[in-house]
Amino acid sequence: MNKTIDRTWVDFYKELAEKLLEFREKREELIIKIQKVYELAEIKLPTLERNNQLTDIDPFTIFGLFNKSSMKESNKIKILENVSELLNIKSKVPSSFDSIPTINNMGATYYDFEGYRNENDIDDLWTLFSVALTYAKEKRLEYKNQFIKYFDLVMSKRGIGNSKLTSGLYWISPKTYANLDSRSRWYIFESEKVPFEIISLMEMGNEKITAEEYLTIIYNLKTYLSSTKTSMSDFIDLSYEAWRYSEQVNKKKTDEIETTDADKDVESINYWMFSADSEVKYWDFFYDNSLLSIGLNKLGDFSTYIDKKEIKEKLQEVNEFNNNYNNTANAVWQFTKEMKIGDIIYVKKGQSKLIGWGIVSSRHHYNINREFSNSRQIDWKKKGEWITPVKPSNKILTKITPYSESVRKLNMLFETEKFDTVIDTEVGFPKYNSNQFLNEVFMNEKYYHSLVELIKIKKNVILQGPPGVGKTYAAKRLAYSIIGEKATSRVKMIQFHQSYSYEDFIMGFRPTETGFKLNKGTFYNFCKQAEEDSENKYFFIIDEINRGNLSKIFGELFMLIENDKRGTELELLYADEKFSVPKNVYIIGMMNTADRSLAILDYALRRRFAFYNMNTSFTTMGFREYQENLQNSKFDELILCVQNLNKEIINDETLGEGFVIGHSYFCNLKEITDSILTNIVEFEIIPLIKEYWFDEETKVDIWSEMLRSSIK
Repeated sequence: MNKTIDRTWVDFYKELAEKLLEFREKREELIIKIQKVYELAEIKLPTLERNNQLTDIDPFTIFGLFNKSSMKESNKIKILENVSELLNIKSKVPSSFDSIPTINNMGATYYDFEGYRNENDIDDLWTLFSVALTYAKEKRLEYKNQFIKYFDLVMSKRGIGNSKLTSGLYWISPKTYANLDSRSRWYIFESEKVPFEIISLMEMGNEKITAEEYLTIIYNLKTYLSSTKTSMSDFIDLSYEAWRYSEQVNKKKTDEIETTDADKDVESINYWMFSADSEVKYWDFFYDNSLLSIGLNKLGDFSTYIDKKEIKEKLQEVNEFNNNYNNTANAVWQFTKEMKIGDIIYVKKGQSKLIGWGIVSSRHHYNINREFSNSRQIDWKKKGEWITPVKPSNKILTKITPYSESVRKLNMLFETEKFDTVIDTEVGFPKYNSNQFLNEVFMNEKYYHSLVELIKIKKNVILQGPPGVGKTYAAKRLAYSIIGEKATSRVKMIQFHQSYSYEDFIMGFRPTETGFKLNKGTFYNFCKQAEEDSENKYFFIIDEINRGNLSKIFGELFMLIENDKRGTELELLYADEKFSVPKNVYIIGMMNTADRSLAILDYALRRRFAFYNMNTSFTTMGFREYQENLQNSKFDELILCVQNLNKEIINDETLGEGFVIGHSYFCNLKEITDSILTNIVEFEIIPLIKEYWFDEETKVDIWSEMLRSSIK
């Protein structure tokens, strides 16, 4: 280990675990103390029960309160300082949380909410917590047997998986229990850092592990850590090294990616439809064991095939029938190569029924000794029977991501909008800071910081400027630079148009086959998502904001978006419901000042938004450096000609600065050819000046010839 690890948390977490045991029979008192912790920390208590009516809680969930993946370190410290005071903990409050495993915000409780959990679920969690601490202190056989019994019992419950349960055990006794979150599993089993002879002794598939399998992993890891083959000495070292090395690998991957689009290096979520018809008798097994398989064991390990053609040939061989097998081969390929952690999968039965949905939580795994040799782990969210709102394909596996209307209907049916951005947050989003923003957007650094300050103070800002100054290009990057990472789950972009309505934006009734249904709109869902994660900033971006009827679209929420009205509740038009715009939601709009077909924005909008002028960046240090790297004299002449053209536009009484030609027409060029420059001039710049000077043909002809001459 090349760095001294801050282990302050170990003693604090250990003492907290012992303190919590004292409240096993005094849970009402414990709930009051937890509520007081958040009150003193001035942080909103997360949703821990349906309608926030908290009646019971388990100790693992309490540890999860300050071990969330997206929680700021400062908020973790605030919470623990108040926990320390209210529970009289003597150990020093930790100030560093590097390498401590975290859990996702959306699944932060170890129990299901009332109405879904069994009567003894929370009691079983308390018992496992207690026997785990007892077994950690004394390795007697009777304690081991108790641990095995309750580990398996808790693991069998819905919403509990390998990562979540082993992280909880690691928190309370990190020298006894190994953390098997996604980072650690990757480091142990896939990074090739742990010797093969150690890995070969351990079984770790996609399915939920048993207590016996977990204890075997612990034993073999301890054997490895006590050997001379590594400088690590315990599970704390191992968890830290897994965290450190994965950060290093992730950074390298991010640095190697050339970003031409704001989200190019962020994996987006895909949606899938799985047909259970051929495997319907196994559906309960899949659900109870948090897995999914498409069968076809005769193919062996799916991951060994190099393309779909090879899969089809193998299918023809094992079935002794010369079918084309296109759909089956495609399903095998997608299940193995394209499906990703964080993707959402819907399960159908027949042509009219849906029977469940879940989130993909592992990569493809092959185990020849299991009934389903090729499988993936799925965090199933719901099981039941619903009439499908879409016409499903007959294929066993269908990627439905391109069919946005079908995805929207399914999201509404299951209310999965709040889940549709769940990805493997334990690995994290690519980092993004102000330097990266300035390198990509070519904005003056002083102007950038002024804009960021304006957004934080006003909360609602419109980026206005002529075409080509990079308003849309900058918007998401601006949000990411403030967040500090490319957190796609916290940034939403839409585009207004003349037909966009309140019903699209907030909520409204939509026709169905049997009548009408109240549907929630994009902004409503986004605000609800942000409300559940109040410690993080959320950005709602509206392109072409002046193309919509703002009063009609925002309706009664026009008042609520004001900075000093955030958090104020108002009854919605279509629902008997109080609604507010959270304080952590920021709105960025984009407006083209050269669009003469649009009316001037009314005072109501101007009063609630700050307006930031985005100008051309030809003279910024970033663009000049970009221009110098291209080293092309024709490009240089064209830029000079456009700058002179802009002076003419600014001096024109009918136009002005709001109509200049922006720099984005000339950005992201990896190489310069005559045809590329000609296309920019003929099909982008000249049509624009023809529109500007539609009644001055002579001026258009003069400048067209000057632009063409600059690149000859």
